[in-house]
Amino acid sequence: MTETWDARIAAIWADDALDDQERIAAIDAIAAERGDDDPRALFERAGARDSAGREEDAEALYRRALDGGLDGEHRPQAVIQLASALRNLGKIDEALGMLRGEYERTPRDAFHDAAAAFYALALSSAGHDREAVSVALTALAPHLPRYTRSVTGYARELTERRP
Repeated sequence: MTETWDARIAAIWADDALDDQERIAAIDAIAAERGDDDPRALFERAGARDSAGREEDAEALYRRALDGGLDGEHRPQAVIQLASALRNLGKIDEALGMLRGEYERTPRDAFHDAAAAFYALALSSAGHDREAVSVALTALAPHLPRYTRSVTGYARELTERRP
């Protein structure tokens, strides 16, 4: 059932012909198969609303999903997406705290760079542009075919030297 359920959810996300309301309705219908308190279903319902610009509706669903316990693949996504929604709702300090925790978490996972990107956005929203650029460059550096060490050093210097 899980693979089929996951594939059906993925198909909805991949369907560009759906508008926001249609996507929400389709995800809600599939999520209902798991019940009202299933963390994964709550996560998908939250994501559909978040994607539609309904961050306030998404916030409560993300929180319930996280409180209910998500697996290792979906927990970091829920943290990042909730924090992004909070940033958009003007709750910058809470978003920063969540994203900092996810960014600094060890061991690093497949969502570390995504956490870095959203952490950088939240830092910038909080007026910490030098720190935001440093976080973004630090995440980018390992992906460069050359200059990894140089870019990492420059990123560190952004937060060590103050103008």
